[in-house]
Amino acid sequence: MGKSKLDIEFEQAVERVNAHKDPFPADTLLKLYAYYKKATNDYGKPRSKKPIINAFKTNALFQAKGISEKEAKQSYIDLVNNYFLYRN
Repeated sequence: MGKSKLDIEFEQAVERVNAHKDPFPADTLLKLYAYYKKATNDYGKPRSKKPIINAFKTNALFQAKGISEKEAKQSYIDLVNNYFLYRN
């Protein structure tokens, strides 16, 4: 069984983010983090060496706790597309 259109678009959005060399705004980065974790069912604890960053990541995950894996993938895609559309 092949990948769904959503899965393909999600993987492309992840590749786009990973290839981007400039820093993302903190709020965008935290949303990307939370959506990615939800989309990939990765429920591991944040592993930053700085407790404040772990706190921000935990808060971002908490804010995204009510969305499904599919919703998280679509939200990630939408956020990436909008970021690159409006960043200039």
